[in-house]
Amino acid sequence: MSDLFDTIVSLCKQRGFIFQSSEIYGGQAATYDYGPLGVELKRNVKDLWWQEMVYGHGDVVGLDAAIMMHPKTWEASGHTEAFNDPLIDDKASNHRYRADELIEDHIRDLRQDGDMEQAEAVYERLVAALNSDDMAGNLYDIIQDEEIRAPRSGAFDWTPVRQFNLMFETHVGPVAETGDRIFLRPETAQGIFVNFQNVREPARQHVPFGIAQIGKAFRNEIVARQFVFRMREFEQMEMQYFVKPGEQLDFFAEWREKRMAWHKRLGVRPSKLRFHEHEQLSHYADAAEDIQYEYPIGWKEVEGIHSRTDYDLKRHQEYSGKNMTYYDPFEQEKYIPYVVETSVGLDRTVLMLLCDAYDEDEANGNERTVLRFHPEVAPIRAAIFPLSKKKGLPDIAHDIEADLRPHFNVMYDERGSMGKRYRRMDEAGTPFCITVDFDTLDDQQVTVRDRDSMEQDRVAIDQLTAYINDHSTGWSREDV
Repeated sequence: MSDLFDTIVSLCKQRGFIFQSSEIYGGQAATYDYGPLGVELKRNVKDLWWQEMVYGHGDVVGLDAAIMMHPKTWEASGHTEAFNDPLIDDKASNHRYRADELIEDHIRDLRQDGDMEQAEAVYERLVAALNSDDMAGNLYDIIQDEEIRAPRSGAFDWTPVRQFNLMFETHVGPVAETGDRIFLRPETAQGIFVNFQNVREPARQHVPFGIAQIGKAFRNEIVARQFVFRMREFEQMEMQYFVKPGEQLDFFAEWREKRMAWHKRLGVRPSKLRFHEHEQLSHYADAAEDIQYEYPIGWKEVEGIHSRTDYDLKRHQEYSGKNMTYYDPFEQEKYIPYVVETSVGLDRTVLMLLCDAYDEDEANGNERTVLRFHPEVAPIRAAIFPLSKKKGLPDIAHDIEADLRPHFNVMYDERGSMGKRYRRMDEAGTPFCITVDFDTLDDQQVTVRDRDSMEQDRVAIDQLTAYINDHSTGWSREDV
């Protein structure tokens, strides 16, 4: 599985999806840039999320809050005190690990070896440790008692577990020594909470309603690895849904199902998705589950659904002195709303789609690499090829390109053999390849080749837009 992950990382660079940031200077750790194909894939995911969450719900509106917020924001939210990771160092290699993840990996290995009783016992200790006052000490005890060795060196020589705050600190003002200390936001949710009244009143929304936002967040991940799965600069797609106290768990269950359905509509195989209930609830939550995907590196969180109670609004009311209560004109009562949160990592979603789409098969006796994206996600929806540069075929192909471009992102390609052009588009995940041939001159039809089945249809030029739309919306990963 790790070989598959390395293959996907390599393909991402070769094909211009994702590559190391500042690579010419040796790279910046845990930061990545999105190339021409990657930025289109990412944009498509954002558009589909916004379409679903905002345009698909009359009671959800959008927001774009600033990255740099007043420092009291993070005092109120609890991030300055409690936004920590439990980390432990291997003395032999000086490599740093998340202590809780080391134990989770150990539990997974016990289960794979069939030692279910011991796995359950360690799991119960992990849950107790995560919810204890001395989390660091209890995690260290588990590592010692289970003799968990460092994955990289194989050594059993650990430092104590320590807590590290993950927020990036900077300063506002001309001189850092005298400027105000602020933080780059570690999540986008707080921008929604502090703007609760600013959004609700002009948008004329009544509880229940939601506020959605897509934006950058920053975390000083000490243990940053696994490509774009864990980065220091990343994008989140979050929606905070404000509800009447006492109704939060019903809405939690509702949004839980809606969000799983969305991931499946992206074309992700249902067998690779699952819910995972949190072993440790955050101090603000009364329910929390993750949607996990089975990456080549194991089952990992791609989205979190949380019932956050009234913690955030209540804390911001306390620290700011501003009124965060809501008056219900229908029930004629006042209260601070509870919140149900859906928070999905955009970069993790992109990685999920790349992993799920990657495939290898044979085409005309030759092995090919293909990315089986849902057509509505694919960076390029269709490629247009003239079979020859003779008899005006390129002119017809360019006209088709111009006709399709207002509807889809398309690409014109006349270089190389047809086989090489198909292979390039297969690796890019392009679902439809359109070939203009000499018969087109007579019948005004083109050959459309399907990426997955490699079957070919003759389609009238004036029907191409409808054909692509029909075959896009009807696509299913399970049919491939």
